[in-house]
Amino acid sequence: MSIDALAIAAIIPARGGSKGIPRKNLRRVGGIPLIGRAVLAAKGSRWVQQVFVSTEDAEIAVVAQQYGADVIWRPADLATDTASSESVLLHALDEIERKWAKQVDVLVFIQCTSPFIESEDIDAMLSHMLQEQADCAFTVSRFHRFVWKPDEQLGAIGVNHDRAVRLRRQEREPEFVETGAVYAMRVSGFRKHRHRFFGKVLMHEVPPERSLEIDEPLDLFLANAIEDWRQQRARIHALPVQLEAIVMDFDGVFTDNRVIVMQDGTEAVICDRSDGWGISRLRELGIPMVVISTEANPVVDARCRKLGLECIHGVSDKREVLEQWLRKRSISAENVVYVGNDVNDLQCMRLVGCAVAPDDAHPDIRRVAHIVLQSSGGRGALRELAELILQKTGEV
Repeated sequence: MSIDALAIAAIIPARGGSKGIPRKNLRRVGGIPLIGRAVLAAKGSRWVQQVFVSTEDAEIAVVAQQYGADVIWRPADLATDTASSESVLLHALDEIERKWAKQVDVLVFIQCTSPFIESEDIDAMLSHMLQEQADCAFTVSRFHRFVWKPDEQLGAIGVNHDRAVRLRRQEREPEFVETGAVYAMRVSGFRKHRHRFFGKVLMHEVPPERSLEIDEPLDLFLANAIEDWRQQRARIHALPVQLEAIVMDFDGVFTDNRVIVMQDGTEAVICDRSDGWGISRLRELGIPMVVISTEANPVVDARCRKLGLECIHGVSDKREVLEQWLRKRSISAENVVYVGNDVNDLQCMRLVGCAVAPDDAHPDIRRVAHIVLQSSGGRGALRELAELILQKTGEV
């Protein structure tokens, strides 16, 4: 039977009680609750047709539904420290059949204490499992450490190695550690054996940085540090491989989008000197840069002159001006970075290969941006972008 013909459902157990980290399943990594991250990973799968969260906790239920999951209410005796995951899954399957009248062929069991589950891992594991006609599969990470155990006579002996032979990593047989993130199993076999491992079992390897489990407060700290690193790496990766130009709006990019109006009607804005540092570093790389602004205020031209930037301001159609500027220099739009913050930047941002938005940009701009910076306009956004580009080019 092809994978498309199978009824595949994800079940995410998430009880409210936790001793190591109180309310653990609602704690945030990268600003998203753990239960929300798990639901999003499952819903992003090509093969998972429905996502269920099994819980006894009202707040978890609300959050799970906000992220798009259906809720299965579990009884109190299945919400204790001693209740097995298998018993929770079997109850959930019964409820799916009873309440949703749905027969599940393949169950994907996801633990939300693993914050770095990827939808692509779920799909790859399911595809491999079904291609190999396996009964179940689970995620693992490659393991290279030497494991020891105490010994009454010798003090300590090797578990996965001979302590008298110190092999290099490349000389050792590969070993794998269970990540505890995702398991898949054929439901007929699972109901029969009442355990997640039965019949032919396959391992699906994931990178070590995706194997972290949240059990202790330190794990939560590490998870957020890893997420920051992942997001930074994603921002750098989103930059054009061949960067030919940087185009910037002015208000809301160089400034915080506010204006100071004097008694005589003249206007002033506040800029960030660190953005000036970033612009100067980019100029050293020889990257063409231009500011295109609808604002006619002479402050735009004055600031650009000080920073040594070409400036085109007081324009009504920013995209037309941008296209003309690119044609004149024979620059491909796909190799251009455009930084904008408001809806009048949308057409330009859709034209270029890399659209960048400050953190406080309009929601419509954030949605189309390839990169959303951590800094706000006029508060280091351009400095942050410069540092990303310098990292991409290997200049830092």
